[in-house]
Amino acid sequence: MSNNVISVSQFNTYVHNIFLAEELLQNIQLYGEVSGVSYSGNNVYFSIKDEGAVLNCVKFGLRVGEYMAKEGEMVLVRGSPNYYVKGGRFSFNVSKIEPYGEGVLYRQFLELKNKLEKLGLFDPARKKPLPQNIRRIGVVSSETGAVIQDIIDITSRRNPTLDIVLYPAKVQGIGAESTVVAGIEALDKTDVDVIIVARGGGSAEDLATFNTEVVAMAIANANKPVISAVGHETDFTIADFVADVRAPTPSAAAELVSVNITKLTETMQLNAVRLLRLVDQFFSNHEERVANLITRAQNSTILYLQQESANCANLNSRLCNASAVLLQNVQHRFDLIAQKLENLNPVRILRMGYAQLENAGKVVSSVKDIELNDTVKLHLTDGTVGCKVVDKEVKNDI
Repeated sequence: MSNNVISVSQFNTYVHNIFLAEELLQNIQLYGEVSGVSYSGNNVYFSIKDEGAVLNCVKFGLRVGEYMAKEGEMVLVRGSPNYYVKGGRFSFNVSKIEPYGEGVLYRQFLELKNKLEKLGLFDPARKKPLPQNIRRIGVVSSETGAVIQDIIDITSRRNPTLDIVLYPAKVQGIGAESTVVAGIEALDKTDVDVIIVARGGGSAEDLATFNTEVVAMAIANANKPVISAVGHETDFTIADFVADVRAPTPSAAAELVSVNITKLTETMQLNAVRLLRLVDQFFSNHEERVANLITRAQNSTILYLQQESANCANLNSRLCNASAVLLQNVQHRFDLIAQKLENLNPVRILRMGYAQLENAGKVVSSVKDIELNDTVKLHLTDGTVGCKVVDKEVKNDI
């Protein structure tokens, strides 16, 4: 075995001692932008970074009221480098932390936020509502990891009829924003009802993809409603402000787009039971009233029919009386006319002994219409007699 082969413990201890021995590295000050803050008891783990590098830091024993920077702030830290032998990890042990201006990433975030806000991309009036009946969901996210699996698990449990279409995209690193944009544009042309842009939690640098203008414009230009589900509940990105709906986590987004069929069914059944009880209670409370109304309706109907029957009888009597009077008047008039006709009847005159004289087919009404020796006809009631004129006398005074 070679003499320069050593154990891991020996190597890590050697590296640890190098940092301890270097006096120039003890109790030094560094500045950078805070990222990835997390807490474990009174200990704070975070990173400081600039445009070229990242340094892991730890602050042990943070006291109550002691200043601790937030994500994106620029800080000045004092401390010493340390190499953790057992875990083989390098970190900078911070003894003191102070504000040191505004972070670059945070400043860029604010500048882009103000720009897009002036363009109206955050205006609630342009936000599209989520569809009432969602059948197919488009997801832009990494095809590996817990995010897409959480979305699938939650939607499948709540509503197994939903379809999920995944567009695999890079969610961090170089070129990530272009794949997210491509995913939004591709799913927007399909038959999905809604698009979820999702990523798990991380530092401000990890979420940088969703703080870019190209991703914001892709979300704003989408025809389908877009839900931003990036990071944890306390994380806010530009995508959250532009999206139609912001979900605090990818899991929350899955719940937003999936109706819980089981609970919906239970609620409908419970409402049906309540409705039946209300109907029964209503009829029970109003049964006597309904019976009274029916009796009143029946009595009113009988009284109405009786009144109408009496009216009909009265009208019938009046009609009969009027008809009798009318017939009497008609009969009287008929009798008068018949009498007049009888008086004018020529046959009646003939019965009284008068005769009608006819000469050559013409009725003779004057002595002047006949001459001596003319043969005339004498019409009586029971026949005709032919006569010869033997005498004629004209009276001039008629």
